[in-house]
Amino acid sequence: MINLYSAQVDSLSIHKVGNKSRNENVFLSAEPYQLTDEITPLLKEYFFKPFREKEENYFQFTNEVDLEFNQLYAIVTAIFNDPATVHENSKKIASLLFEQSQHPHIKSGEVYVGHFENVVIDNEKVDAIGIFKSEIKNDFLQFEEKGSNLDVLLQQGVSLNKLDKGCIVFNVKREEGYKILSVDSNKYDTKYWLDHFLGVDVFEDENFYTKKYLKFCQNFAKDVVFPAEDKKEEVMFMNRAVNHFAKNDDFEETAFLNDVIENPDLIPEFKHYKVEKGPKYSIEDVSEFPIANKAVSSARKSIKNTISLDTNIQIKMDFINPESAEKFVEKGWDEEKQMYYYLVYFNKEQKA
Repeated sequence: MINLYSAQVDSLSIHKVGNKSRNENVFLSAEPYQLTDEITPLLKEYFFKPFREKEENYFQFTNEVDLEFNQLYAIVTAIFNDPATVHENSKKIASLLFEQSQHPHIKSGEVYVGHFENVVIDNEKVDAIGIFKSEIKNDFLQFEEKGSNLDVLLQQGVSLNKLDKGCIVFNVKREEGYKILSVDSNKYDTKYWLDHFLGVDVFEDENFYTKKYLKFCQNFAKDVVFPAEDKKEEVMFMNRAVNHFAKNDDFEETAFLNDVIENPDLIPEFKHYKVEKGPKYSIEDVSEFPIANKAVSSARKSIKNTISLDTNIQIKMDFINPESAEKFVEKGWDEEKQMYYYLVYFNKEQKA
């Protein structure tokens, strides 16, 4: 978990990167930007706001041969080793981004490279390096008094409300490629930012495994539990799965299966499904890991707890009190109507 509120901007360099395929240039500033008390908090909010709003999905630098051959990893490591070199190394970062800016869709823009202190990650204070890019220019009006009239000037600039691209490299897990957060508002050129420039892959930590395992369970419920049982049991299986994750600090697969799967015939089905589908979720060899509570909360919000019927009626199950569904919702078959039904027990109707 990160906390960026106490972060201090130690240094900031600003360059401009054009599109190489359009014969645009790269402009490298000779000196670091001189921050002021007025603009520093505005830039911090511009840089950090997207990361506070986004789920923490970490990446790490990678390379098919060896991590040392990842150019950005080498530059970042040089900065962490000697923060006084951040401006000269920021030029290398901007030049590296320029070399990757060759696709016609890639927009030119300003590149900001910052070195930050007092960044908190996993309850530890560390330094970090931020690389941000502004691409979209917005029209805005300026007003100027001219004699007895007010003149209107149409200008273009960068909106501080939306960062186009950015990443924060935290000075932790160096040997594994650091822990990195990334945002990208323009999804059409994600490979250019993540793959070609950053050269990153997903960081496989507790957040990654918690999220992936629950997604795997969600698909098992849909592909196996629903055909074998019914929609109610599919919903209740995921209810029990999420609650198991929520009440435990560590995941252990055998305990999970015994707690969550009520029909013992489905346990071998689960294991077979994991052999078949596990590689898709990177959990084929995973049976134990620490549970990330934030990922559980996020998964709970995304999992549907509603039974939708072809008669345009929906029954919403309560994930907080699953015993209600077990006690007060029954499924049956009506011979006369030749239709299934759900019988719902209650004492009184509640106001919405």
